[in-house]
Amino acid sequence: MSTYALPDLPYDYAALEPAITGQILELHHAKHHAAYVKGANDTLEQLAEARDKEQFGNLVGLEKTYAFNLSGHVLHTIFWENLSPDGGDRPDGALGNAIDEHLGGFEAFRKQLSAATASVQGSGWGVLAWEPLGKRLIVEQVYDHHGNVGQGSTPLLVFDAWEHAYYLQYKNVRPDYVQKLWDLVNWDDVSARYAEATARG
Repeated sequence: MSTYALPDLPYDYAALEPAITGQILELHHAKHHAAYVKGANDTLEQLAEARDKEQFGNLVGLEKTYAFNLSGHVLHTIFWENLSPDGGDRPDGALGNAIDEHLGGFEAFRKQLSAATASVQGSGWGVLAWEPLGKRLIVEQVYDHHGNVGQGSTPLLVFDAWEHAYYLQYKNVRPDYVQKLWDLVNWDDVSARYAEATARG
């Protein structure tokens, strides 16, 4: 019943050096992301078994486990595509204009997303998202993979703040790692996500 699969990276493990070492990227993708994929698939099977047997005593735990692993898979998939060895600079066009309008300009946005990522308590993510009800860009902090987010918001750019993303290289200095991520941002990917999200409403 496996539904989810670990995606291939769009670049080699060493391609993001020196910002992210090949060793970290390989562990992050092949071990951590793979574990979320397996966890989501395993939990789907357990949910199916609970339905078949009409035994829902552990439903709350299964739902939480499924949300954790599925959200980890989704966010990591976006993260890999948000990064590029040819990334950096800043966005232009519709996304650049929206950042100016909703977030006070690129530098103000950059400082806010950097602070949101660096100050996540424990493990989590800093996220630039499209909020469809207000039709605006927002910056969110995601705890773990799935807590503290606006319902219905669509992640466009995600910065991983879990220790496994940086600790072997940056130790406990998360802000240094966050600043290096800006040199890797694939704005073409983020802009395409913005266009798709805004087309839906």
